[in-house]
Amino acid sequence: MFEGLSPLAREARSWPFEQARATIARLLRVRLSDQAERDAAKALIDAGKTDEAVKAYPALAKAVIFETGYGPSGLPHLGTFGEVARTTMVRSAFRALTDDAIPTRLIAFSDDMDGLRKVPDNIDNKQPLIEDLGKPLTVVRDPFGTHSSFGAHNNARLRAFLDGFGFEYEFVSSTDCYKAGMFDEVLLTALARFDAIQKVMLPTLGEERRATYSPFLPISPSTGKVLQVPTLERNVEKGTIVFEDEDGSKVEVPVTGGHVKMQWKPDWAMRWTALGVDYEMSGKDLIDSVKASGAICKALGGTPPEGFNYELFLDENNQKISKSKGNGLSMEDWLRYGAPESLSYYMFQSPKSAKKLYFDVIPKATDEYLQQLDAYQKQEPAKQLDNPVWHIHAGHPPKQGSPVSFSLMLNLVSAADASSKDILWGFLSRYIPGASPESQPLLDRLADYAINYYEDFVKPSKAFRAPDEKERAAIADLLARFKALPEGADAETIQNEVFAVGKDHGFDPLRAWFQALYEVLLGQSQGPRFGSFAAIFGLDRTIALIEEKLG
Repeated sequence: MFEGLSPLAREARSWPFEQARATIARLLRVRLSDQAERDAAKALIDAGKTDEAVKAYPALAKAVIFETGYGPSGLPHLGTFGEVARTTMVRSAFRALTDDAIPTRLIAFSDDMDGLRKVPDNIDNKQPLIEDLGKPLTVVRDPFGTHSSFGAHNNARLRAFLDGFGFEYEFVSSTDCYKAGMFDEVLLTALARFDAIQKVMLPTLGEERRATYSPFLPISPSTGKVLQVPTLERNVEKGTIVFEDEDGSKVEVPVTGGHVKMQWKPDWAMRWTALGVDYEMSGKDLIDSVKASGAICKALGGTPPEGFNYELFLDENNQKISKSKGNGLSMEDWLRYGAPESLSYYMFQSPKSAKKLYFDVIPKATDEYLQQLDAYQKQEPAKQLDNPVWHIHAGHPPKQGSPVSFSLMLNLVSAADASSKDILWGFLSRYIPGASPESQPLLDRLADYAINYYEDFVKPSKAFRAPDEKERAAIADLLARFKALPEGADAETIQNEVFAVGKDHGFDPLRAWFQALYEVLLGQSQGPRFGSFAAIFGLDRTIALIEEKLG
């Protein structure tokens, strides 16, 4: 799938390729102990001969693990998806740089053995969650009544969405790992190196928390809750700890087999070590946590993964998006109003810059994606690898985009007050000879999104106004010029007339003229090229619209 791309990929400078190069450097550093071997392997990889490097150094043949983490204490949101999408982009870049000669895996890890600490605000049926507070998420009852637990419900929501996007990933449950013994060896190491873990963690805690902190959280045999209690005794030889249960009794349990889970920072480090994670990114708010977990990972005998810290998503009020609050956009929201590809595009852009994640960003992201897709087909191969659509589509963007922008589609819906795609296609098929939903599948999807967006956001806020004296004279002049145009005038001809009228009537800046047109004719302050709109809507209908508004 990615074979033969390495010569071009070496010149790529987009951020996924930079991250992929850092992952290759880590791989050589961790898996090859001799500097001469590292240099030789790097030279082969740089020369596009990764397959020879793997044959010469078998340690490189083991799969590279890319991981993303998910806390299923609330419903999945777009930030969760963004981490999987971005990590997939780095993985694709890695595969291109290595000609797919080194196997890779992407693990979507769910920390579903964590105890439920609070009830999310955006859930109606709260009673089961209130009663099960403190229990592992895979034990807490599902308030929706569709799955075996609240954790299972949220895991299923995440997986369904990722599957819908066609991500290649492996879902891994923390509960399954603990109970199946996958973490046992590292848990026993953590027990033996308890003091080393405490040395990392205690300085990061307040005085009161330090007095009772333990990296091990036992599961109460009596209540089933995940307990944050001190470890009273440790028996390394037996592999057990002693703690005080909720009823006051002292209980001894093994640290293996799912009888305990670790506090989240030690847990993160333990997971990196046990699963051999090579790459994991995280939010900017976790920089200090990454440092602490990295130090613990080393104490456990592992090597922290490569990765970087991305900026957080904000809602329209500049507040951090929270699973429990349910603020900002949901995954379902975006997919009601925008193409899935536009969401991936939004995730690709400037991951180290804070982004607002609310409804207004969808049309702009959709149109920018379409522009990049159109540009991709005209670019030389070396440039294509830095185009966002290469990363969005894992190296295989579609050859056909959309001949009509999303913003233009929105204005067409607005002007026609279209309530169905049939109405829209009546305009589109006339403007684009031979076009149909079958021949233009992306355009057909855009029609659905545009109708939904118009009905929910544009139509309720439409505010027509009467033109002032200057605007009325200009619009009347435009009307006369439109009537003088030949039948079938193209978009460029119409646009030239619009420009000429604005200049002749002294609009400065010229955008004030276009703003007036949209506010008077469409009840909104902005839109796409007016010539393109009029050409699709029909010059005769545009003339009728102007006459109506002037009247």
